[in-house]
Amino acid sequence: MDDYRNNRVPGRTFFFTVRLLDQHSALLTEHIAAFGEAIRQARLRKPFHVDAWVVLPDHAHAIWTLPPGDDDCAGRWNAVKIAFTKALRKAASRAPTGDAIWARHFQQHAVDGGADYAALVDYIHANPLRHGFCARAEHWPWSSIHRFLAEGRVK
Repeated sequence: MDDYRNNRVPGRTFFFTVRLLDQHSALLTEHIAAFGEAIRQARLRKPFHVDAWVVLPDHAHAIWTLPPGDDDCAGRWNAVKIAFTKALRKAASRAPTGDAIWARHFQQHAVDGGADYAALVDYIHANPLRHGFCARAEHWPWSSIHRFLAEGRVK
């Protein structure tokens, strides 16, 4: 049984899915360092805690906890998308798939509590398996499951 009781949740917590326009693209995993740097930059400007995440070739899922009283999810994702796109353009003199690489909107779900939170973390960590990218969740390199295993929160 997975144990998520010790997770830090000081503010409102949200589950997200962000997608690239091209569903056959692998830009996120091909440029994982740039995506990670985009998240880091966004967190420096407007802090948030990354509770769980997984990055697949054409989309990513995450659970973020924002500071109390702050609900600007859109601003944070916009900053991530802009920084990642700029990094791609800088590396290749333009975005590899044209001007727009991101799906316009992202999916957002306010996490209701312990059971909802646990189910969403499990969904995130199992996502690479559902897409056939690996046989075991811990084999996927771009996932918070490694942190959860190291902390003893997943067995």
